[in-house]
Amino acid sequence: MITHQDLKQLQSLTKVPALSILLPTHRTSPDNKQDPILVKNLVSEATRRLDKEFTSRQLEPLLKQLETLVSEIDYPHTLDGLALYVSHDFAKLYYLPFPVPARVVIDQTFATRDLVYGRHREHRYWVLLLSQASTRLFAGTGETLEEVNDENFPMQMTGPGATTPLPYETDSSYRDDRYRRFFQQVNSALTLYENDSLPLIVGGVERQISFFQEVSQNTQAMSTRGYAYAGTLRGNFDRATIHELTPQVWSIMQSVQEAQQAEALQALDDAMGTQSVVSTIGEVWRLAQEGRGKLLLVEKNYHVPAILTEDGRFELVDQPGGTDVMDDAVDEIIEVVLAKGGKVAIVDDEVLSIHQRIALIFRY
Repeated sequence: MITHQDLKQLQSLTKVPALSILLPTHRTSPDNKQDPILVKNLVSEATRRLDKEFTSRQLEPLLKQLETLVSEIDYPHTLDGLALYVSHDFAKLYYLPFPVPARVVIDQTFATRDLVYGRHREHRYWVLLLSQASTRLFAGTGETLEEVNDENFPMQMTGPGATTPLPYETDSSYRDDRYRRFFQQVNSALTLYENDSLPLIVGGVERQISFFQEVSQNTQAMSTRGYAYAGTLRGNFDRATIHELTPQVWSIMQSVQEAQQAEALQALDDAMGTQSVVSTIGEVWRLAQEGRGKLLLVEKNYHVPAILTEDGRFELVDQPGGTDVMDDAVDEIIEVVLAKGGKVAIVDDEVLSIHQRIALIFRY
């Protein structure tokens, strides 16, 4: 899962040139045979474009970084997309659990819009499967689940009632208290992970879910934070595989996704009634820069290049290219809105057709 910390690091790097190479990849053969070819073609395109703007001496460190990074790609184990970010003193690749359009971006900053978009479009969430034998945590992005294996999870209950027998003639209240204490530990561990008000699906037998909801401040607070508490899976999942879990989890998340889009569109309708929304990208850019963006709605495949003129005006251009051109102005707007405390909703294509594919609800 691409974390908020990953994005903050990428967005903080501003050394020119910042090279971003993004492409869709394939999880299975024979489709994944074409992935190395596409990478090679995009690297060639990036090199040609860089050669037009920089000297060989200026490019040498960056191209060495790029060559090394490409050699590290594990093609048999890619997901649905790949992102490579390279500058003179930085190089990192990300396997993405969502597809991205193939493109090369050379700019003053890295192109993170597709990562932001993927995090919103595919919906990130957590799945917590409760069990005194092995409580498991999964990070979800779209239909992709990744089990967390670290110093916290999986978590096993130890001591009386778990790894050792309960004391002789112990009543049920003692046993229940042991379970409550264990699920308090689970809840404490869960709070260590970034949440960003992400949806949480809780699974387990009825008694375990009941204990967790009783002791979990996270769960009790979720009813006041939109869709953070997404739902429950009831049953014993001690031996459940990701393949078995995915259909059940994704059914819940599809309902969450539909509800979130409906909520964003209703907020847009309400804002139109109070004339607190703009729908041209130039005005969206201006208000976002002023920190007035409350909620940005963007169609998921909306990309446009633009420049800032010498007198500070925002202008769309026909083609990306050159360090003076923002290869994707929508990317820049998304980052600004988030950085200034606003929210972003990526919605289906054509949903914002009367708003020119983008709309910003402003605070004042």
